[in-house]
Amino acid sequence: MESDGTVPRAPGNRAVVLGVLAATAVVLLGQAASGSSARLVLLLVFLPAFLAGRGTVAQTVAVSVWVAAVVGVSTVLFPPPDLEARVGTLVAVVGAEAAVIGLCARRVRRERELSRMRQSAVALQRQLLRPLPVTTADVRLDGLYRPVEEDAMVGGDLYDIAETPHGTRVLVGDVQGKGLPAIGTGFAVLSAFREAAFREAELTAVADALEAAVERHNAYVVQSGEQERFVTATVLGTAPDGGTAPDGGGAGGTAGVRAGTELQAVNCGHLAPYLLRADGRVEPVALPTGIPLGLASLAELTGGAQPRTVRRVVVPADGVLVLLTDGITEAQDASGTFYPVEQGLADLAATPAEALPGALDLRARRWSGGRSRDDVTVLALRGAATA
Repeated sequence: MESDGTVPRAPGNRAVVLGVLAATAVVLLGQAASGSSARLVLLLVFLPAFLAGRGTVAQTVAVSVWVAAVVGVSTVLFPPPDLEARVGTLVAVVGAEAAVIGLCARRVRRERELSRMRQSAVALQRQLLRPLPVTTADVRLDGLYRPVEEDAMVGGDLYDIAETPHGTRVLVGDVQGKGLPAIGTGFAVLSAFREAAFREAELTAVADALEAAVERHNAYVVQSGEQERFVTATVLGTAPDGGTAPDGGGAGGTAGVRAGTELQAVNCGHLAPYLLRADGRVEPVALPTGIPLGLASLAELTGGAQPRTVRRVVVPADGVLVLLTDGITEAQDASGTFYPVEQGLADLAATPAEALPGALDLRARRWSGGRSRDDVTVLALRGAATA
């Protein structure tokens, strides 16, 4: 609420060779300048240790052999006082390098295992999320989902769209936490949405069904010793008649012509969406904050429970409703300043709706210097007549 699944990149062989040769030259010059009593050459033993944290096993082995050879030659040129000390030095160096190689191999093996696990998690989550774009009789939904790049575990972003007898229903949400447990909670929410969206005529009843699904899932995972999780979400829907918002003449249209798409929205603690107009104006859509899914029972116990309410939202014919997760809003630059979403959307007013999610994500990544600490989901919703 997070690399594209590949093993972290090791330094290039050229950089390793140049670095090792430079360090060796500095140490040997210091050794020669200090006289035969100094043992500065033993400082080279730390080179494989430094490389083991980032380099490959082959690189670590090569540098270890180099260091052992340099120490061996130095021991001959600048011998310790007795043979026992000379042999002890060589044995200690070889033993230390062998231990470093073992640690490097263990690190690489673990990184590969984590990479495989993460790739599996990403693949699983992509299978759960519906491919976009999707066009229904009422709306067109374009979007982008990108897993976190600076964490071994994928996050819990989720979204879906369903064309039902009650109109088109859209869901966007974010599960607390990361990893397979978060994906499991997300699967419970998506499954409940895909059923309730068709079954329930009222949007608040859909939200209540999602709440019940999260509570049941939490009760199940607690029995396995896992922690409970909550989910922030926004549920939107059109009316069965297509969600037409009539034009009163005040929006630059002609009476009787479709002026926009009327939506209903129920917010469950999620980020407010933004309405982007063709003239560059960006308006945060004021929705009741609502209680995140999975926390309604706790809110009732503390006296803070409030019934979920529906808010009317009209998307103009020339406008786009933008739905986000916090991978965008919490992108930070080097000074810790959050990405200015409203300004970013205003700058992209001329961007086609189908390209808007990718363009906004690209700007947020540039703002943060390419660092991503959470999953990114950007959805662009507009009327089907304008698609």
